[in-house]
Amino acid sequence: MSWQEKLRLTVLLSLPAMVAQISSVAMQIIDAAMLGHLGTKESAAVGLVSTTIWLFGGLCSAFAAGFSVQVAHYVGAEDLRGARNIIRQGLFSGLVFSLLLALIGLFIAPHLPVWLGADKEIHAGASEYFSIVAAALPVLEINMLAAGSLRCSGNIKIPSFLNALMCVLDVIFNYLFIFVFHMGTAGAAYGTFLAYAITMSLMIYFMTAKDQQLRFSLDTELMGKWNFTRYIPNKNTMKRAFTIGSPISLERGVMCGAQIAITGIIAPLGSVAIAANTFGINIESVCYMPGYGISEAATTLVGQSLGAKRKDLMRSFAWISVCLGMAIMALMGILMAVFAPEMMQMVTTDNGVVELGAEVLRIEAWAEPMFAASIVAYGAFVGSGKTLVPSLMNLGSIWIVRLTLALLLAPSMGLQGVWIAMCIELCWRGAAFLFRLRGRSWSDISMEEAKRPTTQKEKEDLIITDTIYENY
Repeated sequence: MSWQEKLRLTVLLSLPAMVAQISSVAMQIIDAAMLGHLGTKESAAVGLVSTTIWLFGGLCSAFAAGFSVQVAHYVGAEDLRGARNIIRQGLFSGLVFSLLLALIGLFIAPHLPVWLGADKEIHAGASEYFSIVAAALPVLEINMLAAGSLRCSGNIKIPSFLNALMCVLDVIFNYLFIFVFHMGTAGAAYGTFLAYAITMSLMIYFMTAKDQQLRFSLDTELMGKWNFTRYIPNKNTMKRAFTIGSPISLERGVMCGAQIAITGIIAPLGSVAIAANTFGINIESVCYMPGYGISEAATTLVGQSLGAKRKDLMRSFAWISVCLGMAIMALMGILMAVFAPEMMQMVTTDNGVVELGAEVLRIEAWAEPMFAASIVAYGAFVGSGKTLVPSLMNLGSIWIVRLTLALLLAPSMGLQGVWIAMCIELCWRGAAFLFRLRGRSWSDISMEEAKRPTTQKEKEDLIITDTIYENY
């Protein structure tokens, strides 16, 4: 494949993945924006628990990655039956895992605002919002497993469309619950819950009944009967999922723990600072979501290249994806710096929140290209199945660099100091990931992967291009 063909393939995968990522973040912005028109207190209540919600969502995402990356490897090796078995095992184990997370979330919900040191006036709203979102975690987990499996098989179209639909549903349900039924923060949570549930049902239907590669009816021995034993995870699948997913889970957990600690630093600064931080993060997340979309494309391309035993394709797809991500997010950073006040005015009418939020967004704009480098390179490492070292790099960067700087700068510079710390840390992290990408160890093919059977060893390129082009 020429580099132009590789670039075109990367763009084809990235565009719908960007839409899906932006859609997921748009739901948070929808909640915050609709509540922002009720008042600063409601926005602060959601913003207070948002980092903890990201923690639980990150754990669900990491668990799903442990299975969806295996789907990419099996598709790359042309073992579609094996890919479908991985999906079945992932659905069952994901449901069990997410139910446990939901119980933990419901248990800590009443105490969370107190632990974070927030004003008493937002305790009730924050606890109620978090409880409802925690109850939705099993729905979110199954949706992530189905969407991730479809993307890693090369079918980007369906997950992207359904995630965009989810945003539309979120707007409709939020409007009904917040403004028609006057349910406040709880209404925003219920609206999100229903949007997730409908999207998850459609995602499962398309994956198991309609997808040309993954629909379960292709396993002819299962037609006409339901075999529960196919859903019980076997030892090898769980071991591989643990190897891929556990470093990601640890990283997401500890990184979100750092974010929660930073929220604790911001909370004493008052409701205006909490709201400005929440809106700023939501707006900035729209700017870096293209990076996460390209990261998903990198995971799929590197994962399928690994399954096809093509080390050269692994490395070239990784570098093309990283360069594309840095270019797009540099442009997004420029737009964020120029239109920061207008972006803040879209989500809140509080002039103090708008002014403070615009200041911190312009600080963060400088870090967007290097942030892209870390995001997309991490996606490539996930596709290769080697997640331990990159996860440790993320942990060290956010805990040692960002948290330390935030503690030093917040007392004298307020919220601006916290975002300066974030900007410095993201630039440092991007440089570290680029250095890691230059090395060779992440793209080494293990003996386990080398022994995986393939039916047409001379068609590795076609395995990748045909799968993705056909489904696209």
